[in-house]
Amino acid sequence: MSDNSDKPDHLAKASEKEINSIQDILEMMNPEVHMNLKTAVELGKWPDGRKLTDEQRANCLQAIIAYERANLPEEQRVGYIDRSGQQKTHCDDPVATDEPVPLNIIKH
Repeated sequence: MSDNSDKPDHLAKASEKEINSIQDILEMMNPEVHMNLKTAVELGKWPDGRKLTDEQRANCLQAIIAYERANLPEEQRVGYIDRSGQQKTHCDDPVATDEPVPLNIIKH
């Protein structure tokens, strides 16, 4: 009997696969894994209670962002800010144009 006999098929296959890149991780991810990683990052610990290290947190975030970029619309991704209904203010960046923007110099 193999060491993976008590694991679900997708976990057994994932643990047997060699991981060489973020692409390998993304190919193994599914919505359940994605949500588990998000929960671990949000709580700072794995489901079994072990604390995430800084490296684990960074790797999870990288995997979450890459997965969402490949599988979710922009408005459902981590870090999305809906600016469609916001009113423009003088602090906002000017719209990119080819025209030069005047510089006002104030002397005191």
